[in-house]
Amino acid sequence: MTNNDILKKLRVALMLRDDEIVDILALVDFRISKSEIGAFCRKEGHPKYRECGDQVLRNFLNGLVLHLRGPKEDPKNPKDVLNSPKKSTSKGPSKPRKSKFTGLGSVPYKNKKRS
Repeated sequence: MTNNDILKKLRVALMLRDDEIVDILALVDFRISKSEIGAFCRKEGHPKYRECGDQVLRNFLNGLVLHLRGPKEDPKNPKDVLNSPKKSTSKGPSKPRKSKFTGLGSVPYKNKKRS
């Protein structure tokens, strides 16, 4: 699978237009025109076809992360994060879970009489 195939599949799956892809690439300070995006999405034998390089795809994926998740929030002081006490998510001692499915032989089969 080529970089062009990956770009095309993501474009279709996320329903992105060329101008939206240009905006996503601008989030990571990568400038590209709409016509170049169109050239990446053409068939391989087309005269205007252009191969998508690793740099373009890498920047698109990084921009897509920013577009979908938002910018990463950095802690104000990294030492505060390292020295902070860990929060416990459990409310007490955990009990072992009982499984709904205990095996084939463990539940007796009841015959129902048809009337």
